[in-house]
Amino acid sequence: MPLEDCRIIELPKINSPDGNLTFVESDNQIPFAIKRVYHVYDVPGGAQRGGHAHKNLHQFIVAMSGSFDITLDDGKDKRKFHLARSYYGLYVCPMIWREIDNFSSGSVLMCIASEKYDESDYYRQYDEFMRARWAA
Repeated sequence: MPLEDCRIIELPKINSPDGNLTFVESDNQIPFAIKRVYHVYDVPGGAQRGGHAHKNLHQFIVAMSGSFDITLDDGKDKRKFHLARSYYGLYVCPMIWREIDNFSSGSVLMCIASEKYDESDYYRQYDEFMRARWAA
C-alpha cells in the first residue's frame, strides 16, 4: 500500500459542559475491524518507539494525552505527522515503516489494531522491510 493511503482521520467529538466524548467504531471511523487495543505510556525523554513495519496489520494511532511525532516511510517517501489531540488519529496501513519520537511528558499513545499480536507479522530490520517492499 502506498504512503498516500496513510492519513489523519478526525473522530466524532460530542461536546458537553461535563466533558467531551469521542468514539471509534469498527469499519466506521477506521477502515478495519478492531481485534486489539493497547497503549504506550511513561516513555522516557528522548526515547523512540516503533522502528518496524507490519506485513498485514492495519493500525489507528491516537495521542490520548500529550503529543508525539510519527514518521512513516514506504521505502521511497517519508512523511511526518504530529499527533496532539485525542479526536484525531493516524491510520497506518500495512507495509509502512514507522518511527515514533518526540514524546511530550505524560503522553499516552493508544493503538487500535486489525489483528491480535503476531510476531511473524513484523519487519524489525529496515533492510529486510526494503527487500520485501520492493519484491512485490
